[in-house]
Amino acid sequence: MSAPLAAYSSYEFMLVTSPAPFVAHLEINRPKKLNAFSQQVWLEFGRVFQQLSEDSDVRVVILSGAGDRAFTAGLDVQAAATDSPFSGDKQELDPARKAKLLRPHIDEFQSCISQMEKCEKPVICVMHAVSIGLAIDISCCADIRIAAANTRLAVKEVDIGLAADIGTLARLPKIVGSTSWVKDVCLTARDFSAQEALAVGFVSQVHDTKATAIEAAQKIAVSLASKSPVAVQGTKELLNYGREHSTADSLRYTAIWNSVALQGEDFPKAMMSGLAKTKPTFSKL
Repeated sequence: MSAPLAAYSSYEFMLVTSPAPFVAHLEINRPKKLNAFSQQVWLEFGRVFQQLSEDSDVRVVILSGAGDRAFTAGLDVQAAATDSPFSGDKQELDPARKAKLLRPHIDEFQSCISQMEKCEKPVICVMHAVSIGLAIDISCCADIRIAAANTRLAVKEVDIGLAADIGTLARLPKIVGSTSWVKDVCLTARDFSAQEALAVGFVSQVHDTKATAIEAAQKIAVSLASKSPVAVQGTKELLNYGREHSTADSLRYTAIWNSVALQGEDFPKAMMSGLAKTKPTFSKL
């Protein structure tokens, strides 16, 4: 196993190692609690992705959960009860004032999870075993999703009395082409398998075990890390922009983006290496 990276040693619930040059492997590190999220965990999740995004020694991130029992079981319900903004005398507030307290609490949670999507580096999410509730919110923020065959997935929030509010309902319909399937799993809160997730296009690969799924993710990560970081990070930025904007807007943004990127050293270096049939080495970005 790779040694933890010193720059990330201060995190209590996030373990970051480097299995290959320019590749970071981030593990949600709370296995005794099935990697469930309390407020402390989601705050660390947001901070670590901000750091990974800014780290020039990282070009690709792999995300998984520590241990074999879960990627994440979602929200830590016990911790959520004590983290509630309605503690003490605030329980007596009227609904309008309770809502005023609750909105920034939800916004903070959403913002921390969205840092994964905002990360400039490609993120490969490896799901395994229990992957329910918040696991879907998180994996929807990934660029590439891979699952182990034993992955148990569910958009579970309806079964605990609320609509999913951390990103699944906004992102999942843009990932999976079938609105019927999306509403099926979101409304019923039923379990679905890695094989079903593959069939509808939610994940792109399924492997026999967690270990082989991680191995597959590392293979992709090593390949991406060897390419121009200008090209890889630009491609992620433009794909994400295109998902939210019109074709005309996206083409204009791409023209502006590449008017800068094409002036960098990576483009001629890659072109010449292709002609010479040599492998280029790219500078940090």
